[in-house]
Amino acid sequence: MVRYFRVSVGKNAQFLAEALAGGWIGTGWLPSHDLTGKFPDNWRDFNAKWVSVIADEDNTNRVAAGLAAGMTYTAGKTIASGDVVLVPTGQGSYRVGKVTGDYLYVKGAALPHRRPVSWLEREIARDELSDDLKRPLRSVGTVVTLGEVAELDEVLGGSNRPLVQVSDDSVENPLSFVLERHLEDFMVANWEHTELAKNYEIFTQDGEQIGQQYPTDTGPIDILATSKDGKEFLVIELKRGRVSDQVVGQILRYMGFINELDPSKTVRGIIIGTDDDQRFRRAISMVPNLEFYKYEVNFKLKKA
Repeated sequence: MVRYFRVSVGKNAQFLAEALAGGWIGTGWLPSHDLTGKFPDNWRDFNAKWVSVIADEDNTNRVAAGLAAGMTYTAGKTIASGDVVLVPTGQGSYRVGKVTGDYLYVKGAALPHRRPVSWLEREIARDELSDDLKRPLRSVGTVVTLGEVAELDEVLGGSNRPLVQVSDDSVENPLSFVLERHLEDFMVANWEHTELAKNYEIFTQDGEQIGQQYPTDTGPIDILATSKDGKEFLVIELKRGRVSDQVVGQILRYMGFINELDPSKTVRGIIIGTDDDQRFRRAISMVPNLEFYKYEVNFKLKKA
């Protein structure tokens, strides 16, 4: 199955026309460094060398620099020939291209770290895609790993099969199912109205929120926030329905990843779900900086 990636070419598709004409995608961090032959097999080794360089050259914090280094590695090394990229047009759609070659460095270019691409005529409108796929595609990150996505195979293949089907037979409560699927987006959009907003704000860099679906080497963090005094990171993991003890190990891996990037700050974790069980309570009781919050889905109609 084909692997898919979403790659932005400049803020608001600034360099899209140039990329389409020249047949490439690219990233712009470390602009004065030719990375030819400098991508190790493990992206941790790449980050270990370049995070500090990005932080110094861009005058940014290490967590933002870690994200930039990871996306540079993904664009330059992880993406392989034959993989497919979706590039936002800035007009609510995506141009589609197939990567045709290895990394190359174009000195002096706005996005110097490039991969050659053969562009397809096909353009995908956002409305063609399911809500579950729209979420990672909306990420503010320059490079987003989508992986193997059967839905995109179908869209590019011209399938007209409905992308999302919810029925009373497949879901106990279809209304709750639909509402819960949007919990993450709802929390981000209404952050200021949550209890967490008193002390935390969603991680932001250069005026843009980059704390939603923050990538790590074991998967994306649902929401990454920072304390308003700048001393603490907050990792939030959202679970639809009952949570299990397995999520404790998952969120601890995310917390460890953030701690490795910036050990000068403490890292706290919150798991959010509708219910728990005894095994989960025992596991979380042994982690002092990890808490559990419950959410409720409530929908009412009132006659005007």
